[in-house]
Amino acid sequence: MIADHQKPVDSPFGRHSEPHEVLAGIELKGKVVIVTGGYSGIGLETVRALAAAGASVTVPARDTEKANAALAGMPGDIRIALMDLADIASVKRFALGFASDNTALDLLINNAGVMACPEMRVGPGWELQFGTNHMGHFALATTLLPLIQRTENARVVALSSTGHKLSDIRWDDPNWTDGSYDKWKAYGQSKTANSLFALGMNARLQDSGGMAFAVHPGGIFTPLQRHLPTEEMIVLGWLNEQGEISDGARAMFKTPTQGCTTTLWAATSPLLEGKGGVYCEDCNVAALSGEKPVRYRDVEPHAVDPDSAERLWQMSEALLAEA
Repeated sequence: MIADHQKPVDSPFGRHSEPHEVLAGIELKGKVVIVTGGYSGIGLETVRALAAAGASVTVPARDTEKANAALAGMPGDIRIALMDLADIASVKRFALGFASDNTALDLLINNAGVMACPEMRVGPGWELQFGTNHMGHFALATTLLPLIQRTENARVVALSSTGHKLSDIRWDDPNWTDGSYDKWKAYGQSKTANSLFALGMNARLQDSGGMAFAVHPGGIFTPLQRHLPTEEMIVLGWLNEQGEISDGARAMFKTPTQGCTTTLWAATSPLLEGKGGVYCEDCNVAALSGEKPVRYRDVEPHAVDPDSAERLWQMSEALLAEA
């Protein structure tokens, strides 16, 4: 059971560790990596760190011009390809092309995401956050699955969030067709889906020796907040009345480099051998929430439930077949 593994390990790293610390002594030369959302925020820092460690990194991007500008001059083997997570045909074109051009995929990092958006639809009517954060990455990963399974010791990392605490999967109406749309609960559902996806993917990699992990990167000011008005961020306590980062947020939030370290740790740490499917935070395996959940720490049982993971996988395959 996943609960048996959902316990912190003796990690030498923590919430303020930097990429060069986490990757010290890790050899990535010759490793093939995909990082979605790798041209802004913590995705950009993830690409920077992996490329500096010798990996060949492909960044699929909806806006290749923007990606080229953001990644221009960054040292290492970095490639940019066209892909829009909200467009399943685009996702499959990229994935099939990548699979035909490569003999291995050592790391797939599902980093891209949207948060707290106004109600919008993508694909065949999917709610935007569920459709982009989960279904787009699900289509990418399942199309690439044969390649990942052929790769020795491959890892898949799915970025979830403490936002998973806001909502389990709305099994009867995941796409919010009932008129009750709540942008934060919709975000929470998508982050629960990311965590359950990692568990389902891990089950499908066990026979080939691969593993998958879910990651909460921590709170970081990045373009992820672009849909939030200043007034709302003041109410949340992230900004002060002058519209500047509040003292409380400074204490709670990480820098973008610190924000990518748990991703890097999950992608490379030998401490995770035999612990595939777990949810990680602050460069460690997160503890399972108890009777009195902590808002910004630990993982809720609903996000690491194997039965829910399999149910979501089957539901996602059915939704994808209709797209």
